[in-house]
Amino acid sequence: MSQKHNLVVQKTATYYSLGTIKSAKTIWIVLHGYGYLAKYFIKKFEPILGNEIVIIAPEGLSRFYLDGVDTNSRVGACWMTKENREEEIIDYIHYLNQLYATILEQNNNKQLKINIVGFSQGGATASRWIADGKVNCTNFILWASIFPDDMNFMAFGKISTFFIYGDEDQFVTKERLKYQKEIFKKSDLKVKTAVFKGGHDIPKAVLVEQAELNDW
Repeated sequence: MSQKHNLVVQKTATYYSLGTIKSAKTIWIVLHGYGYLAKYFIKKFEPILGNEIVIIAPEGLSRFYLDGVDTNSRVGACWMTKENREEEIIDYIHYLNQLYATILEQNNNKQLKINIVGFSQGGATASRWIADGKVNCTNFILWASIFPDDMNFMAFGKISTFFIYGDEDQFVTKERLKYQKEIFKKSDLKVKTAVFKGGHDIPKAVLVEQAELNDW
């Protein structure tokens, strides 16, 4: 019978940015959903870009062809699968912590505001990253996603947390909403919820409206 082995290796990660990190007063770190590429996902946040605002979109460490094994097929990325789940979680947390450290090396503003957005699969990813406790986050926006139930929520007591989803989102079902509320209650987590008309997406108008309303 074969034996499983894990080997830790160095890997090149990709992230995209809009704006100048050095002069920023607010930095958005936005985590895409399953099958996205960061260079396209970051475009959703262009409407909130300003002179002192920077958007950073890290890309999941695994990529695949979306339409079958064909070099002409579209490519997407993901954060993890059920295979080697624990190792993949460790890997992406290490990656995101390293990215965060790289950002701080370029910006020494003690009042720097960090907004983290986790969309769809990126929501669980961002949640676990924040729970790891090494990122100093101001606002966490869980967009069209739910919290994992296997994590420590202690780090969330220090930040403002928001839950946003569309009323026609096929992935945010009644059962998942009920489950989400149970997690909020069990974890004594204060979360501001907003529902918009639409599906599994980040509409630009909704993003701008919520950013202004909540002073993100």
